[in-house]
Amino acid sequence: MTDPAPETIFALGAGVGKTAIAVIRLSGPLTAGVVQRMAGVLPPPRQAHYTSLRAPEDGELLDRCIVLYFPAPATPTGEDYAELQIHGGRAVVDGVLATLSRQAGLRVAEAGEFVRRGFANGKLDLSQAEALADLIEAQTQAQRRQALRVAGGALRRKVEDWRSALIEGLALVEAELDFSDEADVSDFDRRRLEELLEPVCTEMSAALNDNPASERMRDGFRVMILGPPNAGKSTLINALTRRDLAIVSPHAGTTRDMIEAHLDIDGLPVTVIDTAGLREAVDEIEKIGVDRVFDRVSDADLAIWLTADGAPPPPAVVEQTDVLRVASKCDLVAPPPGWLGLCAPSGEGLPALIAEISARARARLGDGDTALFARARHREATQMAFDALSLALSPQKPLELIAEDMRRASRALGRIVGAVDVEDILDAVFSRFCIGK
Repeated sequence: MTDPAPETIFALGAGVGKTAIAVIRLSGPLTAGVVQRMAGVLPPPRQAHYTSLRAPEDGELLDRCIVLYFPAPATPTGEDYAELQIHGGRAVVDGVLATLSRQAGLRVAEAGEFVRRGFANGKLDLSQAEALADLIEAQTQAQRRQALRVAGGALRRKVEDWRSALIEGLALVEAELDFSDEADVSDFDRRRLEELLEPVCTEMSAALNDNPASERMRDGFRVMILGPPNAGKSTLINALTRRDLAIVSPHAGTTRDMIEAHLDIDGLPVTVIDTAGLREAVDEIEKIGVDRVFDRVSDADLAIWLTADGAPPPPAVVEQTDVLRVASKCDLVAPPPGWLGLCAPSGEGLPALIAEISARARARLGDGDTALFARARHREATQMAFDALSLALSPQKPLELIAEDMRRASRALGRIVGAVDVEDILDAVFSRFCIGK
């Protein structure tokens, strides 16, 4: 019994809203026929063709546009594929989409279905599909660089190299287990196995230790501004964002809840969080705000302890995250040794503070050019593979257990690129794409 032919799908891939150009994409076995009926001709493959687009039922002119046709398999989806580059007016887009929806055998694509078909047809692996989603959502240059690097196959190529070595080593072990009594099978060479696996372990270890939070690039470096009331926390976040994000008042306890601002600092994504002043709360609402601060300190990559009197940060803060001590109102009082000085209203000390945040964010996240992992699951799977390989290299370990350790390592790496056991991961990945991608 053969699998049924895939359905032909279509969707608006670019140009949502009022735009000059909108792009409608089609993919599937009926693509060529639909294009020919609507455009009056099937353009030569991979050549832009200017033509009139008409409704097949009654010949109504829908638009004059550019049509491109790409025959399988050298297409983004691995299927016959086409793009209708039409004018972006709402009426034009709605008219073309409505006409396509009336064509027998066509349906609107689900979220991420174009990319998922490309994955299913071997045009990209799972890590590359995830990177395309990250590229669409990238807001800073470092996020863009990291997404492009993974989308270009950097992680896939490394995983393939690791798996190739594993497969070769597993073949040695399996041959010894299954055919050791055969005359034409040479004696098992444990040293050869070590020569194959030890470089892989070394590379995995280096990847796990480099940029230890590179997968956080997507979410950004989190900075909490902490300090007593009236220390200048709200003034600082307003200075960093260059707008009046937080209310500034001489009255203690003005900030009751946390305020977040998403910044691009030297191309790195940084989330700065203004918090309630840390003191003995005078009412129930302020107490809730203070309690929330302490509950979330452990989630921050960096806490800026801001105070005018040089008072040290609370032990509960120091114990949970990295702390940068900043003395506010340095125009009035010199900062203590080892503290950064800041006068947010005048901007004194602000460049030095931004540079310090940038340096710590870069050390934590990397720069997007070298890190291998873009998702937590990439790191977790590599860690599982590394742990299994380390066990396989244990001295005097029986071959049966070595083989099982190597199979576990191979399965873990396979999950990164979508080679094995990933249906639940696929659903989570592709559901994040918008319709038409």
